[in-house]
Amino acid sequence: MTKKQKKTGLVFFPAFDWAISPTHPEREERLLYTQDQVIEEGLLDADNIVEFKPGLATTEDINRIHICVPDAMHVVTESHLISAGGAITAADKVLKREVDNAFALVRPPGHHAMRVVHGARGFCNVNIEAIMIEYIRKVYGPKRVAVVDTDCHHGDGTQDIYWHDPNTLFISIHQDGRTLYPGSGFHDEFGGPNALGMTVNIPLPPRTSDRGFLYVLDQVILPILDEFKPDLIINSAGQDNHYTDPITNMRFSAQGYATLNDRLSPDIAVLEGGYSIEKALPYVNVGIILAMAGMDYSHVKEPDYDPLSLRESDEILRKIEKDAAEIFRMWKKRDTLKAKLVGDAQYIRRRKSIFYDTDGISEQQEETVRICEDCGGLVTIDSMADTGVRIFAVIVPGQNCPACRQAGEEVFKKTGKGKYQQVFFQDRDRDIFITK
Repeated sequence: MTKKQKKTGLVFFPAFDWAISPTHPEREERLLYTQDQVIEEGLLDADNIVEFKPGLATTEDINRIHICVPDAMHVVTESHLISAGGAITAADKVLKREVDNAFALVRPPGHHAMRVVHGARGFCNVNIEAIMIEYIRKVYGPKRVAVVDTDCHHGDGTQDIYWHDPNTLFISIHQDGRTLYPGSGFHDEFGGPNALGMTVNIPLPPRTSDRGFLYVLDQVILPILDEFKPDLIINSAGQDNHYTDPITNMRFSAQGYATLNDRLSPDIAVLEGGYSIEKALPYVNVGIILAMAGMDYSHVKEPDYDPLSLRESDEILRKIEKDAAEIFRMWKKRDTLKAKLVGDAQYIRRRKSIFYDTDGISEQQEETVRICEDCGGLVTIDSMADTGVRIFAVIVPGQNCPACRQAGEEVFKKTGKGKYQQVFFQDRDRDIFITK
C-alpha cells in the first residue's frame, strides 16, 4: 500500500561559531555533512519538504523552565538561543499547521541540562526541547506532551525537568547507564510522587541492534503512548546509537532509525547527539527526514551495512524482552506504586549530587515537592555548587492548583537571601520569573 506523504519542515542550524574545541565530537561538521547529503539526495526539491530559517529564543523562554545561575545570559551564547529558537520555529510551523511535522536539525544539544543550571554538562547548557515545550504551552495553551528520547545517553536533564509533571510523559531509550555516561536511567527512576509513571526508562544492553530497539518500541513505547494519548509527540532524536558512533557501544542503523521514526510518527523531532560525522549522520538524518515525510526510505543504507553481522545475540534479546515486560508491568501498576510511595506524607524530599562534566562543577541539591492530587505540586530547590554559590528556587508548576500557588508565594515571600546568593520564583502558568 502506498504511504500518504506528509508535509515536513526542516530547520538547520550548524552553529558555525560554537564548539567545545576544534576537534571535539560536538562540532559544526555534525550537520554540515547532513546538509550536503540532503542537497545531494534532492530532498529540498520535493514539494512536501520545506526548509525554514531558525528564529531566536529569548531569555524569557529560558526562564520559563530553567533556574540559571546567576542568570540565563551567563549560561548561554547566541548559538544556544538560535538552537532553541530553531526548535521553537519547528514547533510554530507544526502548531500553525503550515506543515504536518518538523525536524529541527540544530546544535548545541540540550537533553542533559537540568532544571537548575550552574554550567554545562554532557555538552549541554540549556534544554532545547524543554524550552520549546514550555513555549508551546505559553503560546498555544495547555498540552499533554510525550517526549521520546532516542539518544544513546540517558536524557537525565529532561527527566529532571519533568519529574513532577503529570502532563509530560518522558520516555528514554538508551544504553545501560552502568556502561555509559551519565550513569542513570534505570527502571526504578519512574517519576515524582505526583507524576509516578510519567518517567519511563528503557536501558538497553551494549550491542543492541535494530531488532532490539524496534522490539521495545512495539512492546513498550507505542502501547504507553496509546494509553497516555498525548497532544504532541516530541522525539529527542539522538543518533549516537549508530553502530559506527565513536563514543557509544550500540548497533542501530539508518534503516532502524527511519523505521523507528516511521512507527513513532513524531510531530516534532529535535536533534540531540550523534558523533559519527561521516559514516552515520548523513544516512540517519536522510532516513528520518524521508520517514517523517512519508516517503520511501528503503534505499537509505550505509555502504558497509550488514544487518546479520550487527544483530545482537539471542541472549541479549532475551534480556531485552524480560526487561521490557517488567517496565510495562510497572507502567500498568503505577497508581498502586504511587499509593505505597506517598502514604500520608505532605511533602517528599530527594537529594541529588550533580556533576557538570563539561565545566567541572559539582552541585549538591535538595528538592522538596508538595504532595498534591490536583497538580504537579509546588517544588522548592536548595542548591549549593562547589563554586561557593548557593541558591534557593520556588517553582509553581504549570496548570497549578490554587493551594500550590498560594504556598509557593508564601515560601518566596518569607525566604530571605541570608545564606543564599539568590532566591528565585518561577510560575509557568502566569509566566512570572523573579529573583532577589
